[in-house]
Amino acid sequence: MINSVPKSVIVGVIFALLAVMFSFVMGGMFGAIEDKLKGTLNDSGKAVLSTVYQNDMQKMDAVVKKSWSYMIRAHLHGGALGAVALSCIAVMILVTNLGFAARLSSLALGIGSLAYSVMWLCAGLRAPALGSTGAAKQSVEALAIVGAGLCILGLLGTILAVVTRLFSKTSK
Repeated sequence: MINSVPKSVIVGVIFALLAVMFSFVMGGMFGAIEDKLKGTLNDSGKAVLSTVYQNDMQKMDAVVKKSWSYMIRAHLHGGALGAVALSCIAVMILVTNLGFAARLSSLALGIGSLAYSVMWLCAGLRAPALGSTGAAKQSVEALAIVGAGLCILGLLGTILAVVTRLFSKTSK
C-alpha cells in the first residue's frame, strides 16, 4: 500500500503532477529562452501598435511588461498549486478511507491546479495583442473561475474528508 497510489485518486495525482511539470517547463523556458519569450510578447504588441495602441509605445510596453508578470504567475501557480494538490491528496490517502468526498476532491485539486496555472499563461500571451491585461484576463475568465473554483472545492473537500474521518466514532 505504501508504494502505490489508490486508483480512486490517480487521475487527480496525474493532473497535479502535470501542474508541477508545467511549472518546471515554464521555469526552464525562462532560463533557456527568456529573451525570445519577451520578444514574442513584444512582437505581438507591435503587430497591433497602430490599431490597438494608437502608436503609443509606452502603453504597449506597459502591457507587455505586465504580460511577462502573468507568465511568471503561471510558473509560480503551477508549482505551488500542484504541490498543494499533491499534499492534500497524500493527506487524504493517509488519513481518510477515500470516500466520495476524498475522491472528488483529489480530482478537483488536480484539474484545478493545472487549469488555473494555464489560465495565467493564456492571459499573458493574449494581452499584448488585445492591448490590455484586463481584457486578456476577461478573455480567459471561464478558465480562471473553473480552475480557482475547483482548487477551493478540492481543499474544502479535503478538509471535510479529513475532519469527518478524524472525528468519526470508528476512528477512535
